[in-house]
Amino acid sequence: MAELEIVRIPALSDNYIWLVHAPESGETMVIDPAQAEPVLVEAERRGWHISAIWNTHWHPDHTGGNAEIKEATGATVIAPAAEAARIPTLDLGVHEGDEVRLGGHVARVWEVPAHTAGHIAYHFAEDRVIFVGDTLFAMGCGRLFEGTPEQMFANMQRLAALPPETRVYCAHEYTLSNGRYARVAEPDNAAVAARLEQVERARAAGEATVPTTIREELATNPFLRADSAETLAERRAAKDAFRG
Repeated sequence: MAELEIVRIPALSDNYIWLVHAPESGETMVIDPAQAEPVLVEAERRGWHISAIWNTHWHPDHTGGNAEIKEATGATVIAPAAEAARIPTLDLGVHEGDEVRLGGHVARVWEVPAHTAGHIAYHFAEDRVIFVGDTLFAMGCGRLFEGTPEQMFANMQRLAALPPETRVYCAHEYTLSNGRYARVAEPDNAAVAARLEQVERARAAGEATVPTTIREELATNPFLRADSAETLAERRAAKDAFRG
């Protein structure tokens, strides 16, 4: 089976929308459309028809384009069932363990609450791809708006157990700030220092720093590397206060 074609679309100030295409079937879906216009423009440019929208959580910078894309394309909106009341465009609510498909490519739904109470991720095991929304970032993790450190620690442990080559598609360009905090959290970690240098060069050149991989995060992400919920909580509080 041919690989998924995954296109990064910048939106708002630091969001990334992911346009995903299955070459064999010609099906296309979009993950977390913050806005509709750049998605519709890119899909039209490529000659792709969007048949589905997959949301990871209810926040407006992940669902803001749902209605317009749905109206323009007839796309089905798939989103966490637990957040149905906050995603009025939802057509199909999904839970832990449900399968969703894009052509012959199968993703399993993970419930990963903490950033929001009903946050989910979409894991394409055979493709070694996971879309994590605002749960895991390059060198960081999401803020705990509606959940607990214990929940986020469980999420990190689950993600850490994935094959190292798994590509991680998150929804924001936060790597520079995250890397600067990681340098403070783990001052003796040479891998963090080296990666931060790479990130600084990339951002100075206007280049994106995601997707990332589980291998990279195991080496350089102080939240994925936390050994307890207490450590994660301490690091999350320190990161929230960090102004680097």
